[in-house]
Amino acid sequence: MKQDGLRFGVLGAEAAHLCIDMQNLVFQPESPWRADWAERVLPAVLRLVEHVPDGTIFTRFIPPAAAEDMAGVWQRYYRHWQELTRARIDPELLNLIAPLQAFVPPAVVLDKPVYSPFSGHRLRELLMARQVSTLVISGAETDVCVLATALGAVDLGFRVVLAIDAICSSSDQTHDALVQFYRSRLSLQVELAATEEIIGSWRR
Repeated sequence: MKQDGLRFGVLGAEAAHLCIDMQNLVFQPESPWRADWAERVLPAVLRLVEHVPDGTIFTRFIPPAAAEDMAGVWQRYYRHWQELTRARIDPELLNLIAPLQAFVPPAVVLDKPVYSPFSGHRLRELLMARQVSTLVISGAETDVCVLATALGAVDLGFRVVLAIDAICSSSDQTHDALVQFYRSRLSLQVELAATEEIIGSWRR
């Protein structure tokens, strides 16, 4: 069995594009969470959105107003990143970058307070209502929110396709490690495919 590509068939109306956290927060030079790769993968992300604008769901990572608003170790996390709590952050950093925001609507936006968009019921209910069984995932970051999204989708039984040229991280080392992890440990549940192959095989 080959490692990459759409190994389990073409995509159809059962598929949706889940674009993770492509916010100003990962693009702006002044942001402490900037991911330099985001600029590089943006054209591939845009290609996916343009292909299925009404089948795209954007997520946004939204920090709490204060560390104390979160549970457990998240409080330690936001005491470290106090400048990114909503009491201090420039709200514009939380918005989708302008080229993607232009697709809303018909694309929809789902906000989340933690890494995984499956932490509540809203995303699952939306996907069920649309009879979605396959998720094409793009966005940031490969080793944090994209990872949590992929594992959450696998747990719920979705077919998961990672657009390998449309995901990014601020760390080359952990990005590469996660790609190898998907290939070696989740090969029956996660497919890695290039954007052009995904679009060329997506029949709507």
